[in-house]
Amino acid sequence: MTLLRVDASIQGPRSASSELADLVLAEWTAVHPERPVVRRHLATDPLPADAWAAAIGGAYTPAEQRTDAQRAALAVAGELAAELRAADAAVLAMPLYNYGVSQHTKTWIDLALAGGTLGEKLLDGKPVVLLTTRGGAYGPGTPREGWDHNTDYLRRILVDIWGADLTVVEREFTLVGINPALDEFTDLAAEMKATAHDAATAAGKALATH
Repeated sequence: MTLLRVDASIQGPRSASSELADLVLAEWTAVHPERPVVRRHLATDPLPADAWAAAIGGAYTPAEQRTDAQRAALAVAGELAAELRAADAAVLAMPLYNYGVSQHTKTWIDLALAGGTLGEKLLDGKPVVLLTTRGGAYGPGTPREGWDHNTDYLRRILVDIWGADLTVVEREFTLVGINPALDEFTDLAAEMKATAHDAATAAGKALATH
């Protein structure tokens, strides 16, 4: 059984989404210490921003006429699709940035789609834990309700397109303690952090026994 872990945070060791993913992974590896974990960090090792266009262009170009850039992009796209196809489970740490998915995440998704066959469910029936974080609050009744264009988009891709058996763990107000304008929400943010950590641990336990 192979686990695929993908991170997308630009925050390095301060990443709230990666912290949640670490909790999931700790539970999984405690039960399966001998099983391989394939890791990909989309922020520290970003995919080429122009690779998707090259892969799409290459797909519609006869093989003998493809440019070096097209061949390289198609190879990367195939590799990403193969990682998803080969994984038995996945842990994805993908925070909200600027009200949507990060550019790194979008490039990864676009290339993986290009690397698969049309309509292929790359995660069909596989357990996937999505860890997503938001610096502010976007729930019902908040000033920015409806501004989160990250989580629903990822659900569409992971479940509706790729067929994953998805568990979502969310944490909000991660900028409390960093942005002074949010200081009044310190207690609420601490509660949200504790709840998210508990949910991530529970998701890891469930993943380990899936």
